[in-house]
Amino acid sequence: MEDSDIVDLYFARDEKAITETQQKYGIRLRHIAYAVLGSEEAAKECENDTYLQAWNLIPPAQPRTGLFVFLGQIIRHLAIDEYRKGHAGKRNAVLVEFSKEMEECFPADVSDEWWEKYQEKELVVRINSFLESCPPWKRKLFVRRYWYLDGIADISKRYGYSQGKVRTELFRMREKLRDYLRQEGYEI
Repeated sequence: MEDSDIVDLYFARDEKAITETQQKYGIRLRHIAYAVLGSEEAAKECENDTYLQAWNLIPPAQPRTGLFVFLGQIIRHLAIDEYRKGHAGKRNAVLVEFSKEMEECFPADVSDEWWEKYQEKELVVRINSFLESCPPWKRKLFVRRYWYLDGIADISKRYGYSQGKVRTELFRMREKLRDYLRQEGYEI
């Protein structure tokens, strides 16, 4: 079923929307949560919470062509929140690692003005434009690391590259992204 058809089911308040969403995206959504939480049970709980939030947000939200991205954002936030609750007061190695890597592209001290600009869809368009300019294999590395939150070892195994090559390519892409965003007028 197409995303727009699934969204129509949400608008009609038809519970079949949840079933169709689960059939189409359930495995991918659980993978995102599992990458953060490391637990199948917790990932499944986040997946169910994602469906509930989608039910509550559609309408008014209308993710007709980007339903997976919409759901992916929800589950990532839920999983990260769950991880933080379970590790309150402890240093979070996984999230610290991702944060440190991406600090190279975005400022560590985020002002309200920068955050407003960050949240604009314009930045999303610019990041997507940057990724489209990259060779497909590099784009896949970047997305696996920073969207799906895969570890370096997992990415290396998936694509048959050495871990050193994956680290190097991700580093170079972060550098290029930072330069690209600067050229586009984002102060970093």
